Amino acid sequence: MTGRTEYETLFTEIVADGVVLLTLNRPDRANGVVPELARDLVAALDAAEADLDVRALVLTGAGRQFCAGADLKEMHRHLAEEMPRTGEPYNARVIFPVIERVVASRLPTVAAVNGGATAGGFDLALACDIRIASTAAKFGETYIKLGLPPGNGGTWFLPRLVGPGLAAELALTGDVVDAARAREIGLVNRVVEPAALIDESVALAARIAQWSWRALEMTKQSLRSAWSVDLTSSLNNNYWAAVGLQAGPDVAEGVAAFVEKRPARFNRRPHPPRTPEGPAPRTV
Repeated sequence: MTGRTEYETLFTEIVADGVVLLTLNRPDRANGVVPELARDLVAALDAAEADLDVRALVLTGAGRQFCAGADLKEMHRHLAEEMPRTGEPYNARVIFPVIERVVASRLPTVAAVNGGATAGGFDLALACDIRIASTAAKFGETYIKLGLPPGNGGTWFLPRLVGPGLAAELALTGDVVDAARAREIGLVNRVVEPAALIDESVALAARIAQWSWRALEMTKQSLRSAWSVDLTSSLNNNYWAAVGLQAGPDVAEGVAAFVEKRPARFNRRPHPPRTPEGPAPRTV
């Protein structure tokens, strides 16, 4: 990936060594989710993951909101025009892949929550590995206000982050909490002033991106899988991860750097194989 890449509903930028900033870009609609946004998010993740020079991702929103969840004007139209014809709820088949892709991505992902993150936007932030909030951020599992249960992973993420009691309170009341309360209950890692949000988030992502991309990917997935497996299964997963990584170049480099008292040099591209010299091929 190079420079800035524009999509219909978002854009991506290389902002530090190994770090991509992905900005949802529907500020006039509070970065509300429409099928095009879901499509562009998956495409942007695909592009970032395909480049081994990219090792971490920061996700934020343009304007005053992070993401308000479903675009309710589009949802209103869908309920009137499409639902009677297809029986398909709004966005049901397009937002699921986004949540799953963020969780399964090889890239550690930092949500830089600049404003409101509600309903599906809240769930998108929860799907990220780390959350940094602006003092202007607000969080709410507000589906209940639309007559819906949480629909995009909130009932899975919330109990694991804040415990079942608080998760039930947030989901059943639809209450919106400010950044300070979100930090207090463990929804976010830290709270910073709005002007510092992107710099702080990128700096953290850059600290992560300095390490071996193989180790980062394995660490992320080991942490995620540990949410839903027992200790024995987690230890077995760790064992086979160590087998694979110790056979590669990064562990040897990390150990050698420690012994030699120098910084490790991870993520170096191997030299392309040399073409054996010999007579020029014959043409017929």
